[in-house]
Amino acid sequence: QKAAEMQKPSLWATGKRYAPGVLVSFTIALAATFLSEHYSAPVMVYALLIGMAFNFLVEDKGRTLAGIEFTSKKLLRLAVGLLGAQITFADIMRLGPTPVLTVIAGVILTIGFGMLLARLMKLDQPFGVLTAGAVAICGASAAMAISSVLPKSERLERDTVFTVIGVTTLSTIAMVLYPIVISVFDLDHSAVGMFLGGTIHDVAQV
Repeated sequence: QKAAEMQKPSLWATGKRYAPGVLVSFTIALAATFLSEHYSAPVMVYALLIGMAFNFLVEDKGRTLAGIEFTSKKLLRLAVGLLGAQITFADIMRLGPTPVLTVIAGVILTIGFGMLLARLMKLDQPFGVLTAGAVAICGASAAMAISSVLPKSERLERDTVFTVIGVTTLSTIAMVLYPIVISVFDLDHSAVGMFLGGTIHDVAQV
């Protein structure tokens, strides 16, 4: 037991090991946020594009690898959880039971349909979960969170990029077309909120 304790890295050594990768990840996050605020596009898209440009930092298995893996697996899950925690239980209950039940049913049915469609099209089940979860929950943010917990494979990175780009493109198209639909059917404010909030995938576009 004493030998195991001696071999265990110190807090300083652990921090030193993770620091370069975590610093790179936070820098990319800040850059993506800055670009999103100044050029009116989803922050996830900018983060993904910048991350792809710096992909060599992971491939060379250098000093930043441990910190980037820690950020993508641990901190990303925490961030998505905090994003959801911004909406309190009281806020949800104030809407009444109908919107809440509609959202729950919509998420379950969308994920179920996506997984079924993936099977019918002879696609991998993880790909079905990834794409269906992104559409059902919150677009690019959900895709990145789901990707971080799926079994690692050679196709996972490609599937994640495809899902993020696809869901962001569809949400952008919806953002242009749906106001036309609203005006045609002359929906009131409550119906508009339900329609847009329940059908546009990505947080940024909503």
